[in-house]
Amino acid sequence: MDSRRVAARRKSKTETVPLSPLSPASFRPLVANDIPLLFLAHNDLKFMRSLLAHYRALGVTRFICVDDQSDDGTREFLCAQPDVDVWTSSVRYGEARRGKLWREALFARYGKNRWYLNIDADEYLVYDRCFEKPLPDLIARLESLGQRRFAAPMIDMYPGGAVSAFAFDGSTDTMPWQVADCVDGSGYVIEKNKRFLSLAGGPRRRKFSAEAEMMKYPLMYWDDECSFGISIHQPLPFDRNFAPIAGVLLHFKFFADYHEKTQAAVADKQYFGGAREYQRILDTVAASGDLDFVYDGTLKYASPEQLVERGFMQSIWSVGYGGKT
Repeated sequence: MDSRRVAARRKSKTETVPLSPLSPASFRPLVANDIPLLFLAHNDLKFMRSLLAHYRALGVTRFICVDDQSDDGTREFLCAQPDVDVWTSSVRYGEARRGKLWREALFARYGKNRWYLNIDADEYLVYDRCFEKPLPDLIARLESLGQRRFAAPMIDMYPGGAVSAFAFDGSTDTMPWQVADCVDGSGYVIEKNKRFLSLAGGPRRRKFSAEAEMMKYPLMYWDDECSFGISIHQPLPFDRNFAPIAGVLLHFKFFADYHEKTQAAVADKQYFGGAREYQRILDTVAASGDLDFVYDGTLKYASPEQLVERGFMQSIWSVGYGGKT
């Protein structure tokens, strides 16, 4: 009932946003066996090389990007990639309801009744044996279980010392988790409510008292029933949001340029609550100096299999995994 009520309210307030193809200049439809990935970018050049390499290795065949007025070379880099469709908009991320309207419009444009990956430019999906069993295998497994959504929370990664000493510019084949290779090993709180599984914790909560929602569903079967409702963290219909967690989005916010990037986010005024969380980071740094997230519970990241062993996620391939949604 809650899902239907929210969906009806959302439908009555349908909004559209302008979107134009930049590269290629005309629309390229997907084919049946394509595995498309949709993401948003704003001055994310340092991630582009590793992001595309990671998801190509997992089996993505088409990248669909909305470039939100980047001026650092992100747009030019993406336009040079033959498997990337670059879109632009005359409205900014905040005006597009933190990108939700862009995402929904492009899902409708490229076609419903198919699987999509849906991420941000600093999120790298991993799951058990992901480099041995790429996305076609994962999708087949989800379909065999009757699941149409894959739960994978963001887990914040950080370097093993003062953050300002760890640079990542994306100019080589180095992956971001080879620089920011640490994660909080405990301290997470998961709660089940009527709409989704809510997860909080990690270094931002520990250092800044941030209550950022970490749960996401980066792999979704998108059909007529789907929308992002009030939040990308609790998409409609809600009854698809309760599958056991079997993936993790390695999330990268903290490298040597964090202060500059955080100041830019505050000035840009595109983020939730007027970039309140970013301002809290600046206030903390002003009061105590450089950031260092390492504590007694810090875990050095080794592999997706380690995350299964440590209880961050289940193995989607295990006999005991299940749960129809």
